Formats: sequence, C-alpha cells, structure tokens
Amino acid sequence: RAVLFADEALVQGHARVYVGAMDVVDALLAQAPRYPQRIVAITEETTETLYRLGLSDRIVGVSCFTLRPKEAKQKPTVSSFLDANFEKIIELKPDLVIGFSDIQAEIARELAKRGVPVVIFNQRSIAEILQTLNATAALVGAAEKGAALVDELIVHLRDVAAAAAVRPRRPRVFFEEWPDPCISAIRWVSELIELAGGEDLFKETRARHDAKGRFVAVDDVIARDPDVIIASWCGKKVKRDSIAERYAQTTAVENDAIYEIPSELILQPGPACLTDGVDAIVRILDAVVAGTQLPAAHPGEARRGDCFEL
Repeated sequence: RAVLFADEALVQGHARVYVGAMDVVDALLAQAPRYPQRIVAITEETTETLYRLGLSDRIVGVSCFTLRPKEAKQKPTVSSFLDANFEKIIELKPDLVIGFSDIQAEIARELAKRGVPVVIFNQRSIAEILQTLNATAALVGAAEKGAALVDELIVHLRDVAAAAAVRPRRPRVFFEEWPDPCISAIRWVSELIELAGGEDLFKETRARHDAKGRFVAVDDVIARDPDVIIASWCGKKVKRDSIAERYAQTTAVENDAIYEIPSELILQPGPACLTDGVDAIVRILDAVVAGTQLPAAHPGEARRGDCFEL
C-alpha cells in the first residue's frame, strides 16, 4: 500500500506539473490569435478574395484603387499601388499586410522595418493566381473555403474553354495594357485570351516577368494586323480615339473592333479576372466572330489618382 500511495502521489505531482505547463503555453498563445484578425490589403485582389471567403470583418485597411466589392470602398484607404501611408497603417495595428508584385517591394521593406508582418505575392499566371488564393486562405485560417473558391473558379474556366472550342474561328487579339510605351498583355491576360478562344498576337512576351519585357512597337502591332484590339490601362480611362489613330491600318480599326475592359476586372490577379474579366473577353470575341458590334463598355468607376495625401 505504501508503494501504491507513493505511485499515486507521483502521478498527481506530474499531473500538476503538466497542467501548470499547459497554463504557461496557453498564456503565451493568448497573446495573439491563431490567425490574423486585422489585415491590411494594399492590393485589390486580396480584398476581393477575403470578401469571397466571408472574412470582410478582418480587413482594416485597403488600397484606394479598391472597387470590388462596392462595400469594400467604405474601408479606410491606406495605399495606392506605388506608395503607402505608413503612419496610417501603423495606427490600424495590423497583424498582417498583404500585397502583390515586386513593384510593392519597397512598401513591404518599409513596413517590415517598422515591425509589421508582410506577405507579398508575385503571381503572373492563372495557375499562380489560383495558388495565391489557396495560400491567402491558408494564411487566414480558411483553407477549406479557399479550396472551394479555387474549385469554383476552375469550373468556370473550364466552361469558358469548352465554349471557345466550338467557336468557328479564333480572332487575332492585341491587348494593350498601356499606351506609351506600348505594353502587351501580362501573362494571365494572355492565357485568358487563349482560354476564351482568341489568339494573343504577342504571346511570346508573356513569359517576361517585368513590364519592359512586354514593350511592343506600334509598327509591329500593325504588321500583325489584329482582328480586335482590347485595351485596359491601369488606373486610367482608355482613349479610344488614340487607339484608332495609332493602329489605323489594322483590321480591328477598319471594323471598329476596339474595346475597353476596366482594369479592375482584368488587371487584378484574383477572382475578378477569372470571372468578370474573362467573361468580358468572351463577349468581345463572340461579337468579332459574329461580325456584330457591342455597345460601348462601361468604363468602370472614376479613378481617384493617388487617392489621398501621402
């Protein structure tokens, strides 16, 4: 009995030590939530993704170019694409800032120096966009919802590709991302053009990660003679007359096949381009093949320049 009592006392002693250790760990964990709860999105697609995941309440700051969804515009604006109000971001006490592109590297560097957790994605292809959606969802503890969203987007892209496969021809497309210097389609746009049933006339440039690698000459555009010109100038309304003048000798201009897709729909590497963006391309290509004209596309909401005093 004495030995049994000693064993029980030892077990109880170990139990008290274990419980005490658990309390210490729990106290440490209580200093921060398991997943970020105060997120600043300095790029549009992150905001839309978090809304699609049902996590809009975690967003405490957004880019001033944010247009999707509309209610996101009520969030405090803390950045443009090229600059940020660092003091305002710090005041919001974020536990995570998410951005996009090497262009935002200096913003990320400054935030990191100030002790703010930062993640910068650099997706360029459709596959990388979907990977980034999954990674973003995992970061915020919504991996299953992220996987479901990705599956939904893949189904839509498959439907687009299947419909394009039965179109009688593939129109030649020049996509102008910027007018001066003239920049052709970034990789995900080029891939979406192909999925939608078009032929990107400057497909060879899409492998370049930098915009300079996608510079094209006006004479080269004319020489390749696009059936349709689609333009989307980031943060700036497309000047249709300018396009018609520069590419006057092309089939696209002769047939008045010049269209704008608002940049928030197609130049945002997130849910927008894989839904409304690619759908806009499909409508344009359908019209070109049918020889009909679409009504002038809504140019999107007015841009706000730098949006705030930095």
